[in-house]
Amino acid sequence: MLGRMYDSQLCSIARTLEVVGERWTLLIIRDAQLGLRRFEEFQDSLGIARNVLTNRLSKLVDDGLLERVCYQERPARYEYRPTEKTRDLLAAILGLMHWGDEHAADPAGPPRIASHVGCGGDVRERLVCTRCEQTVGADAVDLLPGPALTDAPA
Repeated sequence: MLGRMYDSQLCSIARTLEVVGERWTLLIIRDAQLGLRRFEEFQDSLGIARNVLTNRLSKLVDDGLLERVCYQERPARYEYRPTEKTRDLLAAILGLMHWGDEHAADPAGPPRIASHVGCGGDVRERLVCTRCEQTVGADAVDLLPGPALTDAPA
C-alpha cells in the first residue's frame, strides 16, 4: 500500500490506489473474478506467502471487495466471494489487461481474451459520453474540476 501520503490530495485515483494499489491486490481480484474462492486456490495461483495472502484477503474483506463466507464448520473454512464493488472494477481490470496486451505483450499473444457470453464476440472497455452516448477517444476528454474541487474552501 502507498501509505497515507495522499491525504492532502483531492484525487479519486489516489484514494482508489489506497484500496487496490498494493502489488497483489489486483491479482487477487482478478482471480476472484475468474472464479477462485478458497485460500489455497489463491495461494496456488499466485505463489504468494501465506501471511501476505491472509493480510490482503482481510483488507479486501474490510474494504468490501470480497465477502468471507463459511463453507465448512469443523474445522471452520472460508471462501472469498467477489462483491458488487469487485464487479464494478471489471472495466478497469479489462482496461489494464488490454493495455498490457498492447504495450507489454507476450510474444505468444494475450493470455486471456474477454468474450461476450451472449454471442462470443470480444469485449472491450470504451469511453462513452453520458449525454450523447457517443464513443469518444482519449483526445476528446477534458478532465475538469469536479464538485470536490470547486466547492472546496479556499
